[in-house]
Formats: sequence, structure tokens, C-alpha cells
Amino acid sequence: MESSIGKDSNERVPLSGVVADCVKRWFKDTLREAKGGDVNMQVLVGQMYYSGYGVPKDAQKSKFWLTKASRVRSSVWKVGDKRPGYNASDSDSDELDEDS
Repeated sequence: MESSIGKDSNERVPLSGVVADCVKRWFKDTLREAKGGDVNMQVLVGQMYYSGYGVPKDAQKSKFWLTKASRVRSSVWKVGDKRPGYNASDSDSDELDEDS
């Protein structure tokens, strides 16, 4: 997939514009995989909608994707409001806090 940023000229493009374009493409690719049934991508799409990462924030769409993923993996609710890509294995589990 080709980026549309700086395509027709030799002008320098701000890094923020390049990153924004990449994030939007990442969301589109992730959404396609989520629609195809990939539970991990469904969680990621939910996180992206929740935080507005690559797409406008939308709590209703976030909840839709997290609900869909939770039918297979109930633990998604622990990470639904985390940054995109965060999953439960990225940090200490809640059980460690309970033992303290």
C-alpha cells in the first residue's frame, strides 16, 4: 500500500504527518482482520476506537468490538480501555496486587 503523503512532490513532510498516515493505515488493516474474525484484532480495534488512535474516538464502536471479542476471550474487558496493543501480559496481573 502506497502512502499519499508527499507522493507528488519532493517537499519535506513533517514526521507527524507521516506517523498520522501510518496510524490510519494500521487501523484500516486491523479493522479488516477484525472483520475476518481475528479476536486479537477485534480487541485492538476496540482499543483504537476507545482511545481515538487512527480513528475518531467512538465509545459505542469500541464496546461493539470488545463485546464481539469477549465472546471468545472474556479477559478483553481488562484491557479494553488501555492503549492500543496493550494486553494483560504486558504488565503484572491483578492477582499479584491481591497477594500483596
